[in-house]
Amino acid sequence: MTFRDWDDVAAFAVTLPGVEPSTSWGQPAMKVRGKLICSTGHEAGSFHVAATHDEKTVLMESDPDTFWQTPHYANWPGLLVRYGSHDPERIRAVIARAWWDRATRKAQAAFGPRP
Repeated sequence: MTFRDWDDVAAFAVTLPGVEPSTSWGQPAMKVRGKLICSTGHEAGSFHVAATHDEKTVLMESDPDTFWQTPHYANWPGLLVRYGSHDPERIRAVIARAWWDRATRKAQAAFGPRP
């Protein structure tokens, strides 16, 4: 899976336990327990994924061609991910981390360590 578009992102996200399609601010989104994991966001060619501020910094510094933000997302615990990244495994890990941080302890234990 190369995450070429939102359909690819959503298809991967629903493989994580308890994830369901939803909306966020009127945009398609994926949530677990009613908590946002990722959404189509508001920037063409990218999607939004939840991430801690520390992780955002690391991701944007280590791969600015993939991970970025606009002023709209600067103070929000999430960042933008460009579709078609050269490292889909890393994108899977970032989405899985967003899920893990919102999953129940039981689901976390069944899944294993935080990605």
